[in-house]
Amino acid sequence: MADRYLNFTGTAPGRFLTRRLGLPQPSTLRRWTPESPFLEGELLHLTAGDASPHEPELASTLARTPLKLVSESTHPTAVILDATGISNTSDLTLVHAALHPVVRSVAENGRVVVLGAPISPSDHHQAAAQQALEGFVRSLGKELGKGRTAALVRMRSAAAAESTLRFLLSPRSAYVSGQVIEVGEPAPQGPFDWARPLAGRTALVTGAARGIGEAVAEVLARDGAHVVVLDVPSAQAELARVAERLGGTALPLDITADDAGERMASALAPGGLDVLVHNAGITRDRRLANMPADRWNPVLDVNLTSVLRTTDALLTSGTLNRGGSVVATASIAGIAGNAGQTNYAASKAGIIGLVRALAPGALAEYGVTVNAVAPGFIETKMTAAVPLFIREAGRRMNSLGQGGLPVDVAETTAWLSSPASAAVNAQTVRVCGQSLLGA
Repeated sequence: MADRYLNFTGTAPGRFLTRRLGLPQPSTLRRWTPESPFLEGELLHLTAGDASPHEPELASTLARTPLKLVSESTHPTAVILDATGISNTSDLTLVHAALHPVVRSVAENGRVVVLGAPISPSDHHQAAAQQALEGFVRSLGKELGKGRTAALVRMRSAAAAESTLRFLLSPRSAYVSGQVIEVGEPAPQGPFDWARPLAGRTALVTGAARGIGEAVAEVLARDGAHVVVLDVPSAQAELARVAERLGGTALPLDITADDAGERMASALAPGGLDVLVHNAGITRDRRLANMPADRWNPVLDVNLTSVLRTTDALLTSGTLNRGGSVVATASIAGIAGNAGQTNYAASKAGIIGLVRALAPGALAEYGVTVNAVAPGFIETKMTAAVPLFIREAGRRMNSLGQGGLPVDVAETTAWLSSPASAAVNAQTVRVCGQSLLGA
């Protein structure tokens, strides 16, 4: 369903009226298109203080992005602030001094990315200063307006963070704001074809017959992957159409079946699997006092138990290739909760717990990263059926003042799926326009 309010505020009368009434004035977001795949303009590189441990590696990494790297600009498209050298609270004045003069001049749909250091467990002064950057960035994201976004990247190596920086400095991250992303080591082994980072790889997407799953499959195919699209047998006709359109393979299968993991592994032999995207999910909303077991159990089984069971099967069978990735779909509901969704929120919070616990061991034993995306209000057929006032609240209650699109979740999933993102692990990234609830 079209966002009529967003369309109206893009007109001259709409801008006048909403300004006079003090109503939100969301900007139309700039997203990836084949004709315009990059943000254009200047990338202003600033440093908070003189001691950055990442020069000149960072400058070299930033120079490889499509934006023009500069040290001064009156109207930058994006700003990178290297605050990795911040080690005490006095240094925070340097963050203010660097961004205060330029933040108003950032272009519409621009980006502000702050680079921080991993928090030291043995230095509480450094920990306090670096943690302060999180509150700073989350607040800045709520102030920027005009489709601009903010993010904090905690990194150990600029080379390892290149994929993440490219994502955040591109139209692909249009609905990702106020997020904190940890990037570990070592740097992924390149070189990479940044236009087709998944070329030669196989990706399986569950719940792919429609909606977000279909969008994920489409973006992964665009990025070069052979996609295996999976959905329930009752959606076989739609699934076949998606597979045919993307040059992929349809796999009608009930993922709650006890042998679903083994059947997935058999269908993928002999080349195995490089990317596993757990997108399948259902809702059976009702307040707990009115929720019978037959509305609770299916949601937990589809959204969580089947994810655990099939991931375990594909890892232990060796179907998931080393250097591969698992991306599971959580939700803002699993972070902030939602009335009438105790079952759904429990299942999505469980996904976050799964990712946090599985990721270190999966990387060490199987060479596979495990991450999650947590969508907020996304414009789908399901949200189009939500009552008007609840739907409008969902759209407006984020820093960008609008709902996201399925492609926003897909772009984030593709970034996490890329072999160039191998240093990103155990992260849950919210694709919610910086929801005002729980994010």
